[in-house]
Amino acid sequence: MSLPDYLRAEGPQRVFAALPGARAVGGSVRDALAGLPVHDLDMAAPFPPEAIAERLVAAGFRVFETGLKHGTVTALLAGQPIEVTSLRRDVTTDGRHAEVEWTTDWDEDAARRDFTINAMSMGGDGVLHDPFGGQADLAARRVRFVGEADQRLREDYLRALRFFRFQARYGGDTPDAGAVRAIRAAVPGLARLSAERVWSEIKRLMAAPDPRAALRLMAATGVLPAVLPEAGDAARLDFALSRGVDDVLLRLAILLPVGTDITALATRLRLSGEEAARLRALHAIADAPGPEERDPDALRGFAARARLRSEAALPAEVLLVAAATHPGEDHTGLLAAMPPGPGPAFPLQGRDALALGLPHGPRIGALLAAARDWWLAGGAKAGHAACLDKLRQLAEAETS
Repeated sequence: MSLPDYLRAEGPQRVFAALPGARAVGGSVRDALAGLPVHDLDMAAPFPPEAIAERLVAAGFRVFETGLKHGTVTALLAGQPIEVTSLRRDVTTDGRHAEVEWTTDWDEDAARRDFTINAMSMGGDGVLHDPFGGQADLAARRVRFVGEADQRLREDYLRALRFFRFQARYGGDTPDAGAVRAIRAAVPGLARLSAERVWSEIKRLMAAPDPRAALRLMAATGVLPAVLPEAGDAARLDFALSRGVDDVLLRLAILLPVGTDITALATRLRLSGEEAARLRALHAIADAPGPEERDPDALRGFAARARLRSEAALPAEVLLVAAATHPGEDHTGLLAAMPPGPGPAFPLQGRDALALGLPHGPRIGALLAAARDWWLAGGAKAGHAACLDKLRQLAEAETS
């Protein structure tokens, strides 16, 4: 096999020269064989991590040793990162973490990897090393554990979630029976996983071109109820996928049934503040226009209300969630008619009330809220002058 183009670049060529016997490993080899773009390059070498770092610095790389205790350094050349890891073998495992020793045996290193399609490697001579039949599995669209699936899962229960992510991208219609059986038995072990790692895997699964079959398999094995009990049936994504929706949080909002406690979910999975805010905004669909509300004023008012709830989601996205989660209602026409952008902003601020001579205090907030309700009721069309006049009328009526 000839050396693929991504390994002919200056960065990997310098690694090959600095670390005799080094190989590209994992995802880059898999994706190149699958005809997919290679985004991240991981390499491995039969040297201890300190020796790898020293040799790479001498070869002109900037080296960051943030993963040194795990045997990994990041080598940077002309802004392009390459992760380089020492060959390893597991000494002890506890279901999530492993104590490792450095080795020079490539087969030992490959044997500790999760799936056959991730256990391939390629040296600078272009020779593919495939001790577990990963190339054949890739061609057959088969995601198969290296060795015994039960053992691989006992070593690291995160591999159960990784299986579904890889099944969604590389698997075929019939998942590996041994893997499914072992994962079903390993469900109790998922409780050992950190919330951050669970959320990371959920996001990566939801980013797959079509995660529906994998989600159904997760539900059938008991994995989905264990890690995302709020999830509805994967068919909820049909409408979104038919419209080309690939945004992860938008897909998740559609998967979650109406009434889901987003705050509790965000807390349990430790979503970032930005992720939680956007998911709440996307899921705030109670006042989405129904089929009878097709006039521009209703749409504009909905857009304004959506903006007031949060600018973390566009009104059209909120409406898409409504359309997907209420399949019996026809929201498709509203989606096409939805005005672009985040929706109109209420024209008044606190300084406008102060300019009218109103004193500081809670009265200003109450009057602005009343003016805003009037603005929304009119389809959010009134401009600054009209809203200011309404605010003045409200203030005068209060004192008369």
